[in-house]
Amino acid sequence: MTSAWMEMAASSGAAGVGLIVAGVVVVALLIGAFAFGIRVKRREPAPPRPDEQPRPPADGPVREVQENREPEEVPRSDDRMLPHELRHQGSRSAPEGERPRWNEGGSGSFGSGGPGAR
Repeated sequence: MTSAWMEMAASSGAAGVGLIVAGVVVVALLIGAFAFGIRVKRREPAPPRPDEQPRPPADGPVREVQENREPEEVPRSDDRMLPHELRHQGSRSAPEGERPRWNEGGSGSFGSGGPGAR
């Protein structure tokens, strides 16, 4: 063997030791992260027991209510109202009646390309 081969063998040995040290460091970091995760999990509250689970109401499950709603009117005034001057604009139940439907032959949107209004 020449001295060139010996120099390459010596230098690759140092690189091999460096890789082993880096691998040990990575494994130690993974073990530390796992242990930290266990400690964090232990500090969390336990999941609720079956007797602590939410229960449906005594009179049965809540059902969906379908009704027509109409908006509250915006108050009229001579001066312009700013957004912070408006109160909450809710809605109220509409009088009983049939729901409004679109015209026959139209899709209900502007510029639908249909034959147009009758």
